[in-house]
Amino acid sequence: MRRDYASEASFSHTYTIVTTTSMLADAVRTIVGDKVTVHCLMGCGIDPHLYRARENDVHKLAAADLVIYNGLHLEGKMGQVLEGMNRFTKVINASDAIDREKLRVADFENLYDPHIWFDVELWISVVESILEAIIVLDPVHAVMYQKNGDAYIAQLKKLHEYIQQRVNEVDLKKRILITAHDAFGYFGDAYGFEVVGLQGLSTDSDISTKDIQELADYIVQKQIPTIFVETSIPQRSLIAVQQSVAAQGWQVTMGDELYSDALGDAVSAADSYIGMIKHNVDTIVHALK
Repeated sequence: MRRDYASEASFSHTYTIVTTTSMLADAVRTIVGDKVTVHCLMGCGIDPHLYRARENDVHKLAAADLVIYNGLHLEGKMGQVLEGMNRFTKVINASDAIDREKLRVADFENLYDPHIWFDVELWISVVESILEAIIVLDPVHAVMYQKNGDAYIAQLKKLHEYIQQRVNEVDLKKRILITAHDAFGYFGDAYGFEVVGLQGLSTDSDISTKDIQELADYIVQKQIPTIFVETSIPQRSLIAVQQSVAAQGWQVTMGDELYSDALGDAVSAADSYIGMIKHNVDTIVHALK
């Protein structure tokens, strides 16, 4: 009987997938289990806006069987490196899974808000495209990947419902979310919050004294009780806002940290995408209601 050596080689080969962000890595690991080696370039607490590719990163990208990045200029300082990897391996821009009319337009011409994971329904589209790419990469284990992917998507749909239920605990007039940078716009659009970030869509943008004063004036005018820091961004700018607010006779508290551009570490409740979103929602609702 003739042996199918090609099939045996495919079955025994261990594939490697490299992702940029921890949110993407979590989705991939949930789908592939232990069948694929997954490397994440930007771990917990890492700001992707400011991340610069290291020599070791370039080697990992070039050696990967599949590279997945967020796109929409989230990985601004290594965007050219990621695009150039097409010469060596299969590269996927995760944001391509979302229709452009569903994306938030940024302040700059032809640019979009890259923080797509904060709308769970949009993120489901990303996960579906990742699942499809993994099955194309390794069709031998397609049944397992499909089963894992379907189960994960079902969990994400329940997460979307959980967010809606929790948000309903906050009065409509109190749904104003003040954060360190403008990362929660998709969350606001999807779940009914007005979102105001001190910094722009990228943490690489500058913060002026005028920005701090204008945000402080807004907080006093709206009598907002809580502002939120982010785990991947220094607190000093929001502390300056808090001091400016106090100088006007209003007290605004600093809420618990939110996870914006990266997951938490292994000992946090936010070391998975679902855990991160639940932590953020519970923190926001508890502070504002």
